Amino acid sequence: MSPTPPSPPTPMKPNYRCCASCRKIAPKEAFWRVVRLYPCHQVQLDRGLGRSAYLCPEAECLKAAQKKNRLGRSLKAPVSDELYQTLWQRLATSDCTSYSDRAGRKTDKSSASTV
Repeated sequence: MSPTPPSPPTPMKPNYRCCASCRKIAPKEAFWRVVRLYPCHQVQLDRGLGRSAYLCPEAECLKAAQKKNRLGRSLKAPVSDELYQTLWQRLATSDCTSYSDRAGRKTDKSSASTV
């Protein structure tokens, strides 16, 4: 018997994560990352090594996470009001840019369909 040839490498699958608030599953790039740093247990956004929780960039998820302390329970550490304020500001700026993008795309499609 001859040995079987090695199988070709499979393409990498995206890393999926779950929102701490609504439990939606999506690629991790679709979420905000909140990290409890190791070993100091300080909570911060986006970068660092330690325990992580992910949150949808949507007002409903952020509101529920803040009201019901979902990030704090996921991270097993208190989450400061300043961090929530930063997330609300991030949401407000992303809404403004996404609204202008949607408006721009809508006008592009309508002008293309009339020609």
